[in-house]
Amino acid sequence: MNALATATTATPDTATPDATAAPTAGAATPATGTATTGTATTAAPATGTATTGGTAPVRASLVLRTKLAPTAPVLRAATAALWRPDGLRPRYVRYLAAMHPLVRASVPLLLRAAERCAERPDDPAARLLAAYFLRHAEEERDHDVWLLDDLAAAGAGPAAVPHPVAVELAGAQYYRIEHEHPVALLGYIAVLEGNAPGPRLADHLAGATGLPGRAFRTLREHAALDGGHLDNLYRVLDALAPGAARQTAVAVSALHTANLLTRLFLSLAEDPGGHR
Repeated sequence: MNALATATTATPDTATPDATAAPTAGAATPATGTATTGTATTAAPATGTATTGGTAPVRASLVLRTKLAPTAPVLRAATAALWRPDGLRPRYVRYLAAMHPLVRASVPLLLRAAERCAERPDDPAARLLAAYFLRHAEEERDHDVWLLDDLAAAGAGPAAVPHPVAVELAGAQYYRIEHEHPVALLGYIAVLEGNAPGPRLADHLAGATGLPGRAFRTLREHAALDGGHLDNLYRVLDALAPGAARQTAVAVSALHTANLLTRLFLSLAEDPGGHR
């Protein structure tokens, strides 16, 4: 979870040819501050699957992707603005500083979600969900250190005050874990890992910024890792076969996350200080 996590990025058409412009969890509309689902498929019925014409079941992962697909162009536009050529070097450093507190929150979020699952012995899905969260926490461990190393290589350090949108991104998940259901965290992870950097983005940014190659470890590592992580998340979501209420919780979490991620990228793209 390059939390996502992430070094979630896409690049403008003029920047690099392998931009990750098709995020699994899409984005929300920054103009209104709210996400949109358009006319996408609705949440599944209580049996844990959606149906087409009342017959064939639809996997929960497909339901989520369909709900979020219409929002993808907005996130593409935000990432294109983030990686535009002018002022790219200081903007990349601000990006690293903004992402550090978000990535630092990843493992604690996953561990807390697993704990909350363990408190639900009568929930048949809780054991599978807890196992996934614990496994993924180990996969995400020390990724915040990568960002600190990237910042140091770029001649910078972590922000004295976390970016407020990064705080909101992580904080919303703490609320959902504690007061809704830990399954909502899957929507958050799907957005962050559904926007993994393209395999050549780090090389492009190194050339465009003049920063040393060691300032791009987080981008390189997540370009290699996050696709497989996302596939695993969708397998777990389908195995859970969540009912309508839990599918809605995952989708709302994902849409909210996509909205905030779009706001974060636009803030970094538009504001010299990185806060807006």
